[in-house]
Amino acid sequence: MKYTTLFASLLAIAGLVACEKTTINHPADPAVVAVPVPVAVPGPAGAPGPQGPQGASGDTGTGATGATGAAGPEGAQGAQGTQGEKGKTGGDTVIVVPDQK
Repeated sequence: MKYTTLFASLLAIAGLVACEKTTINHPADPAVVAVPVPVAVPGPAGAPGPQGPQGASGDTGTGATGATGAAGPEGAQGAQGTQGEKGKTGGDTVIVVPDQK
């Protein structure tokens, strides 16, 4: 019974889809025609107007001096220098003692 109802509904849908549908053709919108409008011709230029008044002076903006910055952090300790050459004893060193007069 379940499959019979399903088959009948599918057959009805297929029958409705297969029917020819009528279409309506709407006429195209009428073309817009531009009508030229007469344009006024400007006359000669007038005399220049009087000079305007001088504007007000601007504010001289002087700001306050900024605060002194904080001291920087202490630098890191430097690396240790290389070891010196070991001292030598003896050899051909000559010590000259001056004569006392």
